[in-house]
Amino acid sequence: MMKRSARDRQTSERLRKISRRTVLLGAAQIAGFGLLAARMYQLQVLESDQYATLADDNRVSVRFATAARGLILDRHGRPLAENRTTYRISVVPEEAGNLEDLLDRLDRLVPLSADERQRVRHLATRQRAFVPITAFDNLTWDEIARIAAHNADLPGVEIAASNQRIYPLADLTAHVVGYVGAVSKSELTGNPVLSLPDLRVGKSGIEKQYDKVLRGQAARRQVEVNAVGRVIRDLHREPAKPGETLKLTIDAELQRFAASRFGGDTGAAVVMDIHSGEIRAMVSLPSFDPGLFPEGISHADWNRLRDAPDAPLVNKAIAGQYSPGSTFKMIVALAALESGLIKTNSAFNCAGVMELGKGKFHCWHRGGHGRVNLSAAIIQSCDIYFYEVARRIGIERIAAMARKFGLGDQVGIDLPGELPGLIPDKDWKRRRFDRPWQIGESLVAGIGQGYVLATPLQLTAMTAQLVNGGKFVAPRLMAPSDQGHTHPATGIDPAALSIIQAAMAGVTSDPKGTALSAQIKDPHLRMGGKTGTSQVRRISQRERRTGVLQNSERPREERDHALFVGFAPLDAPRYATCVIVEHGGGGSAVAAPIASDILLTAQRSAPPAHGKASS
Repeated sequence: MMKRSARDRQTSERLRKISRRTVLLGAAQIAGFGLLAARMYQLQVLESDQYATLADDNRVSVRFATAARGLILDRHGRPLAENRTTYRISVVPEEAGNLEDLLDRLDRLVPLSADERQRVRHLATRQRAFVPITAFDNLTWDEIARIAAHNADLPGVEIAASNQRIYPLADLTAHVVGYVGAVSKSELTGNPVLSLPDLRVGKSGIEKQYDKVLRGQAARRQVEVNAVGRVIRDLHREPAKPGETLKLTIDAELQRFAASRFGGDTGAAVVMDIHSGEIRAMVSLPSFDPGLFPEGISHADWNRLRDAPDAPLVNKAIAGQYSPGSTFKMIVALAALESGLIKTNSAFNCAGVMELGKGKFHCWHRGGHGRVNLSAAIIQSCDIYFYEVARRIGIERIAAMARKFGLGDQVGIDLPGELPGLIPDKDWKRRRFDRPWQIGESLVAGIGQGYVLATPLQLTAMTAQLVNGGKFVAPRLMAPSDQGHTHPATGIDPAALSIIQAAMAGVTSDPKGTALSAQIKDPHLRMGGKTGTSQVRRISQRERRTGVLQNSERPREERDHALFVGFAPLDAPRYATCVIVEHGGGGSAVAAPIASDILLTAQRSAPPAHGKASS
């Protein structure tokens, strides 16, 4: 009896444990089903719109196609950048049957290199069989015609047209127009259009500055696809919008002439309308062929351009920073007149050398110019006169006047890559070298040497301001410009400007003028200007004692740069120019004749009414 009672108690205990476990398991199951039901409610009711959209995104795909890039024209409508239709051959592996056999047949029609064949094989194993693989690009019409004639024997071959960017004037406008190239990794922004294999974007020049305008709007095709990405049907299409056509202020024929006038020399030239700011020519030499870049430049060509000592990839008109030499003397003269410390009749004696402490400062004319006033000092380019002027007025006044003419800062041309040049002062030297300014440095700055740097574009804008009444006009490359132009006055004394303009006329007209021999012969088209020489190295006292070698006797890299800034015509100025011939020697002998011919050609291209300023 006692044994039975013990067994009953054990049985009852086991039943109670089983009941508790059953309850706990049931509760867990109910909780699990509750959570599942809640999650299903969240997915199917609360977030149904979101997941429906995701489902549509998996079902609907958007495909893009590039638009035709906009044209770039010169002021007369001549093409500077345009598109040429080329053709592309693609292969669809799943339709080709035996891929190797198809490639053999294509090779008999258009030679297919071993590298290209290997690339097609490689892509065929890595992507879906229905995705086209480009086998040939940039084919001519004749090559396409041969393939089209055998189309029945070429299953899986697709022919498509595309645009290739070409530059009709090649190197003549390369630095202005720029070039395009494939999108680099650093340029990817998440925009799917930028991932298109045939898209080309601007890399330099106008092509880069106005890339989005020129690129247009890509075609958009919305398609329904299945689970593996195969297109089932089209849902919606939006055609491409071609890029805008841009018209520049450049005159292609003047550009061609200006470049040819340099012969084999390197340097830069700019021609600008002094009233509107239109750039009629902008030359930088040596140049390069922009047609090398759109389809991918070779390593050999890139290394050759990158490592060339004459820097063909640099637009020297806006990024070449040179000592302006004597072309800076007009700025110093204006600063002197504004200060009141120098009058127009203030005269100093030039004996060929000036002593300051233990230093000697030489004039380019060894025998000296004798006693000269301000106008004569500009006409004859007397260094001693401007040493004395700079000593009296100081660097701060010179720097302040230079900045009124836009020197030491970007002038704002609509091109990427412009550099600001340099107008030094006491604060600048303290920040740069942690040393005080020296009087001797003011003397050197007074003739546009030392730390002073300017670009050819800045010197052109400076010249325009000197002869247009003192108005700063921002240079520009975009047309049209038939609207009126208003420019703020810079507060420069008109009487002082008249004195400077007359002196610049004397440089090319006075018997003692440094550019007399370069004067334009036509009396209606004559020019004024200022010669300059930019030293590339300092001449030591020992060299002066033993006799300084002439430029033609020195190694090319040690020869001075030749400069000239000018304007024309004399009676009603319309054009300003700056010409810099690298390592050319003297400005009067080398740069001035080039500038004379360029100004003559510019005036004959669009002659102004005599006696009336153009605006």
